[in-house]
Amino acid sequence: MTYFGVGLDQAADLVDTLFRHAALADEHGLDVVSVSDHPYFGDRLDAYATISVLLGRTRNVAGLVNVTNPARPAPMLARTLTTLSQLTNGRIILGMGAGGTWDDIARLGVPRLDPAAAVRAFAENMTVVRLLSGGGDPVTFDGEFYQLTDLAPAEAPTPPIWTGSVGPRSLAVTGRLADGWIPGRAADWQSDRVKESRPIVDEAAAEAGRSPDDVATIYNLPGRITANPLPATRIDGRWVGGSVGQWVEELTGAVLNHNAGGFTYFPVDDGTSRDVLFGQWAKEIAPAVREATRK
Repeated sequence: MTYFGVGLDQAADLVDTLFRHAALADEHGLDVVSVSDHPYFGDRLDAYATISVLLGRTRNVAGLVNVTNPARPAPMLARTLTTLSQLTNGRIILGMGAGGTWDDIARLGVPRLDPAAAVRAFAENMTVVRLLSGGGDPVTFDGEFYQLTDLAPAEAPTPPIWTGSVGPRSLAVTGRLADGWIPGRAADWQSDRVKESRPIVDEAAAEAGRSPDDVATIYNLPGRITANPLPATRIDGRWVGGSVGQWVEELTGAVLNHNAGGFTYFPVDDGTSRDVLFGQWAKEIAPAVREATRK
C-alpha cells in the first residue's frame, strides 16, 4: 500500500479550517491526516486531543502525530493509542522519535536526555507500547526508563509505528522495531540523506531477522502545485513542486523506482488557497499516482 496524507495546520485560531481540511481528506479517499506535537507552544492545539476529535468527525482516514513528543510517557501513550484504535476501528498510526529539540522538551519539566540516552528511551518507548497492546498476560517490565508491574495489555493491536529517525543509532532502532520511517528535514528519495540513511535502516532490519521491506519510507513532502508546468521541479536537488502532471510523474517514479511507501503533503504558501491545494492533492494527484502504480 502507498499512503497519501496531508499535514494539517494546528493554529488555535484556525479550528474551522482544520475541520474542513480533515473532512476533505476523508471524503476524497486520502489515507492519513497528520499533526505535529509541540506542546510548549501555547498558540497551537494539542496533538492527541486534536487527532482524537478529528477521528471522531471522520469515517475512513487514519490519524498520525508526526511525531509524538518524548515528553509523553510510553505507558500512558500506549493506553491512548489502543483506546483510539478501539474507538475508530484501527484508524491510528503512531509516530515516534528520539526528540530533536530537547531545549524545548525540557521546558515541559521532563528530565533532559543526552543524545545516547534519548535513543535508548526511544527504543524503550516502542517496546513498552508494543507490550501494552495486542492482549496477552499481564506485563512486568524493568527497563532503564520505565518499570511496569502487572499491567494488563489492551486487546487492541499495536498500531503501525512510523519514526522520524535522523542519526545512525536511531535509524538502527527504526530498522529493528518500526514499521515506517519518515526522513527528517523533508528529505526526498533523491536526497543524500535518504541515500545514506536508508541502508542503515535496512541493515538493522536484516540483523533483527526482518525484511527491509517491513519498514516503509513515508516522505513529508512540501511543494507548490502550480497551474502550469515549472521549467525546473528541483532546485539544488530538492523537490520544489510543479504542475499536477509533474507531481504525478515524480511521485509515480518515486514509488516504482525508489520504493516510496507514501507521501504526506505540506502546502507551500504562494498565495494559493489551501482549500484548492488540498483538493488538487486529494482529487487529482493521489488518485493518478495510485492508478499509475497499481500492480
